[in-house]
Amino acid sequence: MHQQILILDFGSQVTQLIARRLRELNVYCEIHPWNKIPAISELVQGVILSGSPFSVHQEGAPMPDLNDIYNRLPVLGICYGAQLMAIQNQGSVVRSTHREYGRALLNHVDGGNVLLNGVSMNSQVWMSHGDTIESAGSNAEVICSTADVKFAGYQIKDKSHFGVQFHPEVYHSSEGMQLLKNFVMNVCGCTGDWTPAVFVDETIVELKNKLGDDNVVLGLSGGVDSTVAAVILHKAIGDRLHCIFVDNGLLRKDEFDQVLADYEHMGLNIKGVRAADQFYAALKGLDDPEAKRKAIGKTFIDVFDEESKKIENAQWLGQGTIYPDVIESVSASGGPSQTIKSHHNVGGLPDYMKLKVVEPLRSLFKDEVRRVGASLGIAQHLLARHPFPGPGLGIRILGDITPEKVNLLQQADAIFINALKVEGWYDKVWQAGVILLPVKSVGVMGDERTYEQAVALRAVSSTDGMTADWVDLPYSLLAKVSNDIINQVKGINRVVYDISSKPPATIEWE
Repeated sequence: MHQQILILDFGSQVTQLIARRLRELNVYCEIHPWNKIPAISELVQGVILSGSPFSVHQEGAPMPDLNDIYNRLPVLGICYGAQLMAIQNQGSVVRSTHREYGRALLNHVDGGNVLLNGVSMNSQVWMSHGDTIESAGSNAEVICSTADVKFAGYQIKDKSHFGVQFHPEVYHSSEGMQLLKNFVMNVCGCTGDWTPAVFVDETIVELKNKLGDDNVVLGLSGGVDSTVAAVILHKAIGDRLHCIFVDNGLLRKDEFDQVLADYEHMGLNIKGVRAADQFYAALKGLDDPEAKRKAIGKTFIDVFDEESKKIENAQWLGQGTIYPDVIESVSASGGPSQTIKSHHNVGGLPDYMKLKVVEPLRSLFKDEVRRVGASLGIAQHLLARHPFPGPGLGIRILGDITPEKVNLLQQADAIFINALKVEGWYDKVWQAGVILLPVKSVGVMGDERTYEQAVALRAVSSTDGMTADWVDLPYSLLAKVSNDIINQVKGINRVVYDISSKPPATIEWE
Protein backbone atom coordinates (compact mmCIF):
# COMPACT_ATOMS: atom_id res chain seq x y z
CA MET A 1 0.00 0.00 0.00
CA HIS A 2 1.50 3.31 -1.09
CA GLN A 3 0.82 6.96 -0.67
CA GLN A 4 -1.07 8.13 -3.72
CA ILE A 5 -1.73 11.22 -5.77
CA LEU A 6 -5.08 11.22 -7.57
CA ILE A 7 -5.05 12.82 -11.02
CA LEU A 8 -8.44 13.83 -12.38
CA ASP A 9 -8.48 13.69 -16.17
CA PHE A 10 -10.45 16.45 -17.87
CA GLY A 11 -9.40 15.29 -21.32
CA SER A 12 -5.99 16.83 -21.97
CA GLN A 13 -3.78 14.88 -24.35
CA VAL A 14 -0.90 15.36 -21.88
CA THR A 15 -2.69 14.31 -18.69
CA GLN A 16 -0.63 11.14 -18.61
CA LEU A 17 2.57 13.17 -18.64
CA ILE A 18 1.62 14.37 -15.19
CA ALA A 19 1.59 10.76 -14.06
CA ARG A 20 4.90 10.10 -15.74
CA ARG A 21 6.57 13.00 -13.95
CA LEU A 22 5.29 11.81 -10.59
CA ARG A 23 6.52 8.30 -11.35
CA GLU A 24 9.98 9.76 -11.93
CA LEU A 25 9.73 10.98 -8.35
CA ASN A 26 8.81 7.43 -7.27
CA VAL A 27 5.37 8.63 -6.26
CA TYR A 28 2.46 6.32 -7.02
CA CYS A 29 -0.45 7.97 -8.80
CA GLU A 30 -3.66 7.00 -10.49
CA ILE A 31 -5.58 8.73 -13.28
CA HIS A 32 -9.36 8.76 -13.11
CA PRO A 33 -11.86 10.60 -15.33
CA TRP A 34 -13.46 13.67 -13.83
CA ASN A 35 -16.90 12.04 -14.01
CA LYS A 36 -15.82 8.85 -12.23
CA ILE A 37 -14.05 10.11 -9.14
CA PRO A 38 -13.27 7.17 -6.86
CA ALA A 39 -13.81 7.08 -3.12
CA ILE A 40 -10.95 8.99 -1.52
CA SER A 41 -8.99 6.59 0.64
CA GLU A 42 -6.62 7.54 3.42
CA LEU A 43 -3.73 6.71 1.08
CA VAL A 44 -4.52 9.66 -1.18
CA GLN A 45 -2.26 12.57 -0.21
CA GLY A 46 -3.32 15.11 -2.83
CA VAL A 47 -5.20 15.72 -6.07
CA ILE A 48 -4.12 17.19 -9.40
CA LEU A 49 -6.69 18.59 -11.83
CA SER A 50 -5.55 18.23 -15.46
CA GLY A 51 -5.95 20.44 -18.48
CA SER A 52 -8.76 19.95 -20.99
CA PRO A 53 -9.74 20.60 -24.61
CA PHE A 54 -12.84 22.35 -23.20
CA SER A 55 -13.29 25.99 -22.34
CA VAL A 56 -14.88 26.60 -18.95
CA HIS A 57 -17.48 28.67 -20.84
CA GLN A 58 -18.30 25.89 -23.29
CA GLU A 59 -21.62 24.07 -23.02
CA GLY A 60 -21.01 20.63 -21.58
CA ALA A 61 -17.63 21.54 -20.10
CA PRO A 62 -16.66 19.33 -17.12
CA MET A 63 -17.88 20.93 -13.88
CA PRO A 64 -17.72 18.28 -11.15
CA ASP A 65 -18.52 19.00 -7.54
CA LEU A 66 -15.10 18.92 -5.86
CA ASN A 67 -16.08 20.26 -2.44
CA ASP A 68 -15.25 17.00 -0.69
CA ILE A 69 -11.76 17.09 -2.21
CA TYR A 70 -11.29 20.80 -1.49
CA ASN A 71 -12.24 20.24 2.14
CA ARG A 72 -9.89 17.33 2.69
CA LEU A 73 -6.80 17.45 0.48
CA PRO A 74 -4.13 19.62 -1.14
CA VAL A 75 -5.05 20.41 -4.77
CA LEU A 76 -3.03 21.53 -7.79
CA GLY A 77 -5.02 22.74 -10.80
CA ILE A 78 -3.24 22.82 -14.16
CA CYS A 79 -4.54 25.02 -17.01
CA TYR A 80 -8.26 24.08 -17.23
CA GLY A 81 -7.95 22.67 -13.71
CA ALA A 82 -6.69 26.04 -12.46
CA GLN A 83 -9.54 27.84 -14.22
CA LEU A 84 -12.13 25.42 -12.83
CA MET A 85 -10.78 25.87 -9.32
CA ALA A 86 -10.81 29.67 -9.74
CA ILE A 87 -14.48 29.64 -10.80
CA GLN A 88 -15.42 27.32 -7.95
CA ASN A 89 -13.68 29.75 -5.59
CA GLN A 90 -15.93 32.60 -6.81
CA GLY A 91 -13.32 33.95 -9.20
CA SER A 92 -13.74 34.68 -12.90
CA VAL A 93 -12.32 33.40 -16.18
CA VAL A 94 -12.62 35.34 -19.43
CA ARG A 95 -11.76 34.74 -23.05
CA SER A 96 -8.20 35.78 -23.83
CA THR A 97 -7.74 38.69 -26.21
CA HIS A 98 -5.47 36.30 -28.10
CA ARG A 99 -4.86 32.61 -27.69
CA GLU A 100 -1.76 31.83 -25.69
CA TYR A 101 0.14 28.81 -26.97
CA GLY A 102 3.83 28.10 -26.65
CA ARG A 103 6.75 29.34 -24.60
CA ALA A 104 6.52 32.12 -22.05
CA LEU A 105 8.83 33.41 -19.31
CA LEU A 106 7.90 34.03 -15.71
CA ASN A 107 8.62 37.67 -14.86
CA HIS A 108 7.33 37.40 -11.31
CA VAL A 109 7.98 34.48 -8.96
CA ASP A 110 7.15 34.35 -5.27
CA GLY A 111 10.19 32.38 -4.20
CA GLY A 112 8.87 32.11 -0.66
CA ASN A 113 5.83 30.15 -1.77
CA VAL A 114 6.13 26.42 -1.08
CA LEU A 115 4.98 25.52 -4.62
CA LEU A 116 7.69 27.66 -6.23
CA ASN A 117 10.61 26.80 -3.98
CA GLY A 118 13.64 26.53 -6.29
CA VAL A 119 11.82 27.92 -9.35
CA SER A 120 13.83 30.81 -10.77
CA MET A 121 12.87 34.16 -12.25
CA ASN A 122 12.61 34.07 -16.06
CA SER A 123 11.90 30.35 -15.91
CA GLN A 124 10.42 29.10 -19.19
CA VAL A 125 6.87 27.72 -19.03
CA TRP A 126 4.52 26.29 -21.66
CA MET A 127 1.13 27.88 -22.24
CA SER A 128 -1.80 26.28 -24.07
CA HIS A 129 -5.08 28.06 -23.43
CA GLY A 130 -7.73 30.28 -24.96
CA ASP A 131 -9.21 31.52 -21.66
CA THR A 132 -7.41 33.44 -18.94
CA ILE A 133 -7.99 33.80 -15.21
CA GLU A 134 -9.17 37.30 -14.31
CA SER A 135 -9.63 36.50 -10.62
CA ALA A 136 -9.12 33.34 -8.57
CA GLY A 137 -11.38 34.61 -5.77
CA SER A 138 -11.03 37.25 -3.09
CA ASN A 139 -8.96 34.92 -0.89
CA ALA A 140 -6.45 34.03 -3.62
CA GLU A 141 -3.05 35.57 -4.20
CA VAL A 142 -0.86 35.61 -7.31
CA ILE A 143 2.35 33.63 -6.86
CA CYS A 144 3.78 33.94 -10.38
CA SER A 145 3.10 35.86 -13.60
CA THR A 146 4.27 36.27 -17.16
CA ALA A 147 4.25 39.39 -19.32
CA ASP A 148 0.79 38.46 -20.64
CA VAL A 149 -0.71 36.36 -17.84
CA LYS A 150 -1.10 37.84 -14.37
CA PHE A 151 -2.54 34.66 -12.84
CA ALA A 152 0.14 32.32 -14.20
CA GLY A 153 0.04 30.82 -10.72
CA TYR A 154 -1.98 31.41 -7.58
CA GLN A 155 -2.66 30.03 -4.12
CA ILE A 156 -5.89 30.19 -2.16
CA LYS A 157 -4.85 31.73 1.15
CA ASP A 158 -4.69 29.52 4.21
CA LYS A 159 -5.23 26.43 2.05
CA SER A 160 -2.93 24.07 0.17
CA HIS A 161 -4.80 24.80 -3.03
CA PHE A 162 -2.77 26.01 -6.02
CA GLY A 163 -3.46 26.74 -9.67
CA VAL A 164 -1.04 27.24 -12.56
CA GLN A 165 -2.14 28.41 -16.00
CA PHE A 166 0.87 26.74 -17.68
CA HIS A 167 1.71 23.05 -18.06
CA PRO A 168 4.52 22.05 -15.68
CA GLU A 169 4.28 18.42 -16.86
CA VAL A 170 5.69 19.09 -20.35
CA TYR A 171 9.42 19.34 -20.99
CA HIS A 172 9.05 22.82 -22.45
CA SER A 173 8.41 24.05 -18.88
CA SER A 174 12.05 24.02 -17.86
CA GLU A 175 11.47 23.88 -14.09
CA GLY A 176 8.09 22.20 -14.14
CA MET A 177 9.50 19.09 -12.50
CA GLN A 178 10.66 21.16 -9.53
CA LEU A 179 7.15 22.59 -9.15
CA LEU A 180 5.55 19.13 -9.24
CA LYS A 181 8.12 17.85 -6.76
CA ASN A 182 7.32 20.73 -4.44
CA PHE A 183 3.63 19.87 -4.59
CA VAL A 184 3.83 16.11 -4.04
CA MET A 185 6.74 16.13 -1.59
CA ASN A 186 6.55 19.41 0.32
CA VAL A 187 2.82 20.11 0.17
CA CYS A 188 1.35 16.59 0.11
CA GLY A 189 4.07 14.90 2.15
CA CYS A 190 4.79 11.98 -0.23
CA THR A 191 8.03 10.13 0.47
CA GLY A 192 8.66 8.57 -2.96
CA ASP A 193 8.63 4.87 -2.08
CA TRP A 194 7.22 3.46 -5.33
CA THR A 195 10.28 2.15 -7.22
CA PRO A 196 10.73 -0.23 -10.17
CA ALA A 197 11.77 -3.00 -7.77
CA VAL A 198 8.64 -2.45 -5.70
CA PHE A 199 6.52 -2.53 -8.87
CA VAL A 200 8.07 -5.87 -9.84
CA ASP A 201 7.49 -7.44 -6.42
CA GLU A 202 3.90 -6.24 -6.20
CA THR A 203 3.08 -7.16 -9.79
CA ILE A 204 4.41 -10.69 -9.38
CA VAL A 205 2.20 -11.18 -6.32
CA GLU A 206 -0.81 -9.78 -8.19
CA LEU A 207 -0.14 -12.02 -11.19
CA LYS A 208 0.16 -15.13 -9.04
CA ASN A 209 -3.17 -14.36 -7.39
CA LYS A 210 -4.85 -13.45 -10.68
CA LEU A 211 -3.61 -16.32 -12.83
CA GLY A 212 -3.63 -19.17 -10.34
CA ASP A 213 -2.70 -22.41 -12.11
CA ASP A 214 -3.74 -21.23 -15.57
CA ASN A 215 -1.48 -21.13 -18.61
CA VAL A 216 -0.76 -17.85 -20.39
CA VAL A 217 -0.04 -17.34 -24.09
CA LEU A 218 2.01 -14.23 -24.83
CA GLY A 219 2.89 -12.58 -28.10
CA LEU A 220 6.64 -12.07 -27.98
CA SER A 221 7.88 -9.54 -30.53
CA GLY A 222 11.47 -9.04 -29.42
CA GLY A 223 10.69 -5.47 -28.43
CA VAL A 224 11.20 -3.97 -24.99
CA ASP A 225 7.55 -4.13 -23.92
CA SER A 226 6.88 -7.77 -24.74
CA THR A 227 10.29 -8.79 -23.39
CA VAL A 228 9.69 -7.21 -19.99
CA ALA A 229 6.10 -8.50 -19.90
CA ALA A 230 7.35 -12.02 -20.66
CA VAL A 231 10.04 -11.99 -17.99
CA ILE A 232 7.77 -10.65 -15.26
CA LEU A 233 5.07 -13.20 -16.16
CA HIS A 234 7.67 -15.96 -16.20
CA LYS A 235 8.80 -14.99 -12.71
CA ALA A 236 5.19 -15.22 -11.58
CA ILE A 237 4.10 -18.49 -13.23
CA GLY A 238 7.23 -20.11 -14.68
CA ASP A 239 6.76 -22.63 -17.49
CA ARG A 240 3.03 -22.00 -17.59
CA LEU A 241 3.89 -18.99 -19.74
CA HIS A 242 3.95 -19.95 -23.43
CA CYS A 243 5.51 -17.32 -25.72
CA ILE A 244 4.50 -17.20 -29.37
CA PHE A 245 6.54 -15.17 -31.82
CA VAL A 246 4.64 -14.57 -35.04
CA ASP A 247 6.33 -13.78 -38.32
CA ASN A 248 3.65 -11.56 -39.83
CA GLY A 249 5.73 -10.79 -42.90
CA LEU A 250 6.03 -7.20 -41.69
CA LEU A 251 9.11 -7.54 -39.49
CA ARG A 252 12.47 -5.96 -40.11
CA LYS A 253 15.05 -7.81 -42.19
CA ASP A 254 16.09 -11.14 -40.55
CA GLU A 255 14.23 -10.15 -37.37
CA PHE A 256 12.39 -13.45 -36.97
CA ASP A 257 15.58 -15.49 -36.64
CA GLN A 258 17.36 -12.82 -34.58
CA VAL A 259 14.59 -12.61 -31.99
CA LEU A 260 14.43 -16.37 -31.54
CA ALA A 261 18.21 -16.43 -31.09
CA ASP A 262 18.10 -13.60 -28.53
CA TYR A 263 15.75 -15.54 -26.26
CA GLU A 264 17.31 -18.95 -26.70
CA HIS A 265 19.07 -18.83 -23.30
CA MET A 266 16.47 -16.92 -21.26
CA GLY A 267 14.51 -19.97 -20.15
CA LEU A 268 11.26 -18.89 -21.81
CA ASN A 269 8.97 -21.28 -23.65
CA ILE A 270 9.02 -19.84 -27.16
CA LYS A 271 7.45 -21.06 -30.38
CA GLY A 272 8.04 -19.32 -33.69
CA VAL A 273 5.10 -19.25 -36.10
CA ARG A 274 5.50 -18.21 -39.73
CA ALA A 275 2.22 -16.63 -40.82
CA ALA A 276 3.21 -14.03 -43.42
CA ASP A 277 0.85 -15.41 -46.05
CA GLN A 278 -2.15 -15.00 -43.73
CA PHE A 279 -1.30 -11.36 -43.06
CA TYR A 280 -0.66 -10.55 -46.73
CA ALA A 281 -4.00 -12.10 -47.65
CA ALA A 282 -5.79 -10.04 -45.02
CA LEU A 283 -4.06 -6.85 -46.19
CA LYS A 284 -4.59 -7.35 -49.92
CA GLY A 285 -6.06 -4.26 -51.51
CA LEU A 286 -6.16 -2.21 -48.28
CA ASP A 287 -4.58 1.24 -48.26
CA ASP A 288 -6.40 3.04 -45.43
CA PRO A 289 -4.21 3.16 -42.28
CA GLU A 290 -7.01 2.22 -39.88
CA ALA A 291 -8.18 -0.59 -42.15
CA LYS A 292 -4.64 -1.97 -42.26
CA ARG A 293 -4.23 -1.77 -38.50
CA LYS A 294 -7.51 -3.57 -37.94
CA ALA A 295 -6.69 -6.26 -40.50
CA ILE A 296 -3.30 -6.85 -38.89
CA GLY A 297 -4.89 -6.93 -35.43
CA LYS A 298 -7.60 -9.38 -36.47
CA THR A 299 -5.11 -11.70 -38.15
CA PHE A 300 -2.87 -11.50 -35.11
CA ILE A 301 -5.82 -12.58 -32.96
CA ASP A 302 -6.71 -15.38 -35.38
CA VAL A 303 -3.18 -16.77 -35.30
CA PHE A 304 -3.11 -16.63 -31.52
CA ASP A 305 -6.49 -18.27 -31.26
CA GLU A 306 -5.24 -21.17 -33.36
CA GLU A 307 -1.99 -21.51 -31.42
CA SER A 308 -3.60 -21.12 -27.99
CA LYS A 309 -5.91 -24.06 -28.68
CA LYS A 310 -2.82 -26.25 -28.86
CA ILE A 311 -1.86 -25.34 -25.28
CA GLU A 312 -3.71 -27.17 -22.54
CA ASN A 313 -5.47 -24.97 -19.99
CA ALA A 314 -4.53 -21.75 -21.80
CA GLN A 315 -6.86 -19.22 -20.23
CA TRP A 316 -5.03 -15.93 -20.74
CA LEU A 317 -3.44 -13.87 -23.50
CA GLY A 318 -0.50 -11.87 -22.17
CA GLN A 319 0.31 -8.59 -23.90
CA GLY A 320 2.96 -5.91 -23.56
CA THR A 321 0.45 -3.06 -23.71
CA ILE A 322 1.80 0.15 -22.15
CA TYR A 323 0.29 3.52 -21.30
CA PRO A 324 0.96 5.33 -24.62
CA ASP A 325 -0.84 2.50 -26.47
CA VAL A 326 -3.88 3.05 -24.31
CA ILE A 327 -3.67 6.83 -24.31
CA GLU A 328 -3.67 7.15 -28.09
CA SER A 329 -6.52 4.67 -28.48
CA VAL A 330 -8.80 5.98 -25.77
CA SER A 331 -8.47 7.98 -22.58
CA ALA A 332 -6.55 5.89 -20.09
CA SER A 333 -9.42 5.58 -17.66
CA GLY A 334 -12.44 6.22 -19.83
CA GLY A 335 -12.24 10.01 -19.63
CA PRO A 336 -12.91 12.50 -22.41
CA SER A 337 -9.53 12.49 -24.17
CA GLN A 338 -9.84 12.25 -27.94
CA THR A 339 -8.77 9.13 -29.85
CA ILE A 340 -5.69 9.60 -32.06
CA LYS A 341 -5.43 6.10 -33.57
CA SER A 342 -6.29 2.53 -32.74
CA HIS A 343 -3.72 0.00 -31.58
CA HIS A 344 -3.70 -3.66 -32.51
CA ASN A 345 -3.32 -4.81 -28.89
CA VAL A 346 -5.80 -2.48 -27.20
CA GLY A 347 -9.51 -2.89 -26.74
CA GLY A 348 -10.10 -6.50 -25.75
CA LEU A 349 -10.69 -9.70 -27.69
CA PRO A 350 -13.50 -10.97 -29.91
CA ASP A 351 -16.11 -13.21 -28.30
CA TYR A 352 -14.98 -16.29 -30.19
CA MET A 353 -11.50 -16.16 -28.66
CA LYS A 354 -11.83 -17.78 -25.27
CA LEU A 355 -8.89 -16.03 -23.64
CA LYS A 356 -8.82 -13.35 -21.00
CA VAL A 357 -6.26 -10.57 -21.31
CA VAL A 358 -3.46 -9.93 -18.83
CA GLU A 359 -1.35 -6.79 -19.33
CA PRO A 360 1.23 -6.41 -16.54
CA LEU A 361 2.74 -3.22 -18.00
CA ARG A 362 -0.46 -1.40 -18.90
CA SER A 363 0.16 1.41 -16.40
CA LEU A 364 3.80 2.08 -17.38
CA PHE A 365 5.45 4.46 -19.79
CA LYS A 366 8.27 3.25 -22.03
CA ASP A 367 11.06 4.64 -19.87
CA GLU A 368 9.47 3.01 -16.82
CA VAL A 369 9.33 -0.30 -18.69
CA ARG A 370 13.06 -0.06 -19.32
CA ARG A 371 13.77 0.69 -15.64
CA VAL A 372 11.60 -2.25 -14.60
CA GLY A 373 13.44 -4.43 -17.13
CA ALA A 374 16.79 -3.40 -15.67
CA SER A 375 15.58 -4.33 -12.18
CA LEU A 376 14.64 -7.75 -13.61
CA GLY A 377 18.20 -8.24 -14.91
CA ILE A 378 17.29 -8.20 -18.62
CA ALA A 379 20.27 -7.64 -20.93
CA GLN A 380 20.85 -4.02 -21.87
CA HIS A 381 20.96 -4.67 -25.62
CA LEU A 382 17.38 -5.94 -25.40
CA LEU A 383 16.20 -3.01 -23.29
CA ALA A 384 17.91 -0.49 -25.59
CA ARG A 385 16.04 -1.62 -28.71
CA HIS A 386 14.10 1.10 -30.44
CA PRO A 387 10.31 0.92 -30.21
CA PHE A 388 8.78 -0.85 -33.20
CA PRO A 389 5.07 -0.55 -33.97
CA GLY A 390 2.88 -3.59 -33.43
CA PRO A 391 1.63 -3.50 -37.04
CA GLY A 392 5.28 -3.42 -38.08
CA LEU A 393 6.18 -2.31 -41.59
CA GLY A 394 2.49 -2.43 -42.44
CA ILE A 395 2.18 1.18 -41.29
CA ARG A 396 5.51 2.23 -42.77
CA ILE A 397 4.38 1.30 -46.25
CA LEU A 398 1.96 4.04 -47.26
CA GLY A 399 -0.78 2.55 -49.37
CA ASP A 400 -1.39 -1.12 -50.07
CA ILE A 401 0.94 -3.88 -48.88
CA THR A 402 2.70 -6.37 -51.15
CA PRO A 403 5.61 -8.74 -50.46
CA GLU A 404 7.65 -6.80 -53.03
CA LYS A 405 7.16 -3.53 -51.17
CA VAL A 406 8.00 -5.19 -47.87
CA ASN A 407 11.24 -6.51 -49.34
CA LEU A 408 12.21 -3.04 -50.58
CA LEU A 409 11.51 -1.47 -47.21
CA GLN A 410 13.31 -4.19 -45.25
CA GLN A 411 16.48 -3.63 -47.25
CA ALA A 412 16.36 0.15 -46.93
CA ASP A 413 15.52 -0.01 -43.23
CA ALA A 414 18.42 -2.40 -42.53
CA ILE A 415 20.85 0.00 -44.18
CA PHE A 416 19.59 2.95 -42.10
CA ILE A 417 19.54 1.14 -38.74
CA ASN A 418 22.96 -0.41 -39.31
CA ALA A 419 24.43 2.99 -40.21
CA LEU A 420 23.05 4.47 -36.97
CA LYS A 421 24.74 1.68 -35.01
CA VAL A 422 28.06 1.92 -36.83
CA GLU A 423 28.20 5.73 -36.46
CA GLY A 424 27.23 5.67 -32.75
CA TRP A 425 23.83 7.26 -33.21
CA TYR A 426 21.52 4.32 -32.44
CA ASP A 427 21.51 4.83 -28.67
CA LYS A 428 21.08 8.60 -29.08
CA VAL A 429 17.85 8.14 -31.03
CA TRP A 430 14.51 7.15 -29.47
CA GLN A 431 13.10 5.58 -32.62
CA ALA A 432 14.17 5.34 -36.23
CA GLY A 433 12.95 3.73 -39.40
CA VAL A 434 12.27 4.12 -43.08
CA ILE A 435 8.89 4.86 -44.68
CA LEU A 436 8.07 3.68 -48.19
CA LEU A 437 6.17 6.49 -49.89
CA PRO A 438 3.29 5.94 -52.34
CA VAL A 439 5.02 7.96 -55.05
CA LYS A 440 7.57 7.35 -57.74
CA SER A 441 10.10 9.83 -58.99
CA VAL A 442 12.31 10.23 -62.03
CA GLY A 443 16.00 9.54 -61.61
CA VAL A 444 19.14 9.02 -63.66
CA MET A 445 21.47 6.08 -63.13
CA GLY A 446 24.33 5.98 -65.54
CA ASP A 447 22.87 7.13 -68.83
CA GLU A 448 19.46 5.59 -68.13
CA ARG A 449 16.27 7.21 -66.92
CA THR A 450 14.67 5.53 -63.89
CA TYR A 451 11.19 5.84 -62.45
CA GLU A 452 11.29 4.25 -59.02
CA GLN A 453 10.10 4.46 -55.40
CA ALA A 454 10.96 7.17 -52.87
CA VAL A 455 11.56 6.57 -49.16
CA ALA A 456 11.65 8.86 -46.14
CA LEU A 457 14.05 8.42 -43.24
CA ARG A 458 12.61 9.12 -39.78
CA ALA A 459 14.61 9.52 -36.55
CA VAL A 460 13.20 11.13 -33.40
CA SER A 461 14.27 11.87 -29.85
CA SER A 462 11.81 11.40 -27.00
CA THR A 463 11.54 10.12 -23.45
CA ASP A 464 7.99 8.83 -23.38
CA GLY A 465 6.63 8.69 -26.92
CA MET A 466 4.01 11.31 -26.10
CA THR A 467 6.06 14.12 -27.66
CA ALA A 468 9.07 13.82 -29.96
CA ASP A 469 11.54 16.00 -31.86
CA TRP A 470 13.30 15.08 -35.09
CA VAL A 471 16.98 14.31 -34.64
CA ASP A 472 19.54 16.54 -36.34
CA LEU A 473 21.61 13.72 -37.83
CA PRO A 474 24.91 14.71 -39.46
CA TYR A 475 24.66 15.46 -43.17
CA SER A 476 27.52 13.04 -43.78
CA LEU A 477 25.53 10.20 -42.19
CA LEU A 478 22.38 11.06 -44.12
CA ALA A 479 24.39 11.30 -47.34
CA LYS A 480 25.93 7.86 -46.82
CA VAL A 481 22.58 6.26 -45.98
CA SER A 482 20.96 7.85 -49.03
CA ASN A 483 23.78 6.75 -51.29
CA ASP A 484 23.79 3.18 -49.95
CA ILE A 485 20.02 2.77 -50.23
CA ILE A 486 19.89 4.08 -53.80
CA ASN A 487 22.88 1.99 -54.90
CA GLN A 488 22.02 -1.23 -53.07
CA VAL A 489 18.22 -1.39 -53.17
CA LYS A 490 16.97 -1.84 -56.70
CA GLY A 491 13.65 -0.05 -57.01
CA ILE A 492 14.45 3.03 -54.89
CA ASN A 493 15.97 6.13 -56.45
CA ARG A 494 15.15 8.93 -53.99
CA VAL A 495 15.65 9.40 -50.22
CA VAL A 496 14.27 12.26 -48.11
CA TYR A 497 14.53 13.06 -44.39
CA ASP A 498 11.47 13.80 -42.23
CA ILE A 499 12.03 16.89 -40.03
CA SER A 500 8.58 17.13 -38.40
CA SER A 501 8.05 16.83 -34.65
CA LYS A 502 5.26 15.32 -32.55
CA PRO A 503 2.99 17.23 -32.26
CA PRO A 504 1.80 18.24 -34.79
CA ALA A 505 2.91 15.08 -36.59
CA THR A 506 3.05 11.61 -35.05
CA ILE A 507 6.17 9.46 -34.84
CA GLU A 508 4.83 6.97 -37.36
CA TRP A 509 3.31 8.18 -40.62
CA GLU A 510 0.20 6.03 -40.22
